[in-house]
Amino acid sequence: MNEITNEVEAADQLSVAYQKLKSEIGNVIVGQDEVVKLVLTSIFCQGHCLLVGVPGLAKTLLIQTIASALDLKFSRIQFTPDLMPSDILGAETLDKDKNFNFIKGPIFANIILADEINRTPPKTQAALLEAMQEYSVTVAGDTFQLEKPFFVLATQNPIEQEGTYPLPEAQLDRFMFNILLEYPSYEQEVTIVKDTTGESLSEVNKVISGEEILNYQRLIRKVPVADNVVEYAVELAHKTRPGTEKAPQTTNDFLEWGAGPRASQYLVLGAKANALLNGKYSPDIEDIQAVAKPTLRHRVVRNFKAEAEGVGVDKIIEDLL
Repeated sequence: MNEITNEVEAADQLSVAYQKLKSEIGNVIVGQDEVVKLVLTSIFCQGHCLLVGVPGLAKTLLIQTIASALDLKFSRIQFTPDLMPSDILGAETLDKDKNFNFIKGPIFANIILADEINRTPPKTQAALLEAMQEYSVTVAGDTFQLEKPFFVLATQNPIEQEGTYPLPEAQLDRFMFNILLEYPSYEQEVTIVKDTTGESLSEVNKVISGEEILNYQRLIRKVPVADNVVEYAVELAHKTRPGTEKAPQTTNDFLEWGAGPRASQYLVLGAKANALLNGKYSPDIEDIQAVAKPTLRHRVVRNFKAEAEGVGVDKIIEDLL
């Protein structure tokens, strides 16, 4: 009974901490409430995020602001065509005594901002794969563990194709969420311009420590989920797979490939976090639906017919819901 009481209190603390985080981030970031919520959800679920939006929507600033509100080590990597794996992971160097020493790269931090991740060749993109999945780095046969919590928050520009290298499906699947940033409203943009063209700049205070984040991650794993909610998540993932018994006509008509089992796992984890952040102690189907689009949109591949007819991924997911 005491354990249940402690978990309920911890759930309430998570909800309070989330509100504090939102408030601090809101000192710098105007609007983008849903984006902030999804990024924080992925952090509490020990997941990685890919933020996609046109230039000037403050993708980088948003990640830097979130990092400033967390008492964690932050590292920014600017991805360019000439970036090498050793620029991310680190490399062995020879000292004056002719001994090899490993110099750690920027990947050895808690929060990694992978800025414009699609601007570097696949060989360098792949340098992140082991870190994102196994939370370790292997160089010259030696494996180094990364300090937890560890998150990769990547940005990408969807409209510029020249000089870019699309992320392979295997790496996209490592990201819990694919979050689309939209233009601000007229009123929000007026506020942004007023806030950013004056003398004073808002500061962000640190709200949550790394140890607290690890505790919240463990708490989310303990949240009970009804069987019908798990079955709904699994069925939704199955519906994206063309040619299977659960695939509706929309899937067979417009999708080439569907989401794998990792989508089902992230749907349930995301729903657990979404429930706690909204003050509930167990997720329902609405919580699955709340995280469905960012979880699925980068895990399904449209076919030629969908592209020719201009049927977007989000429209397909809405039909499946």
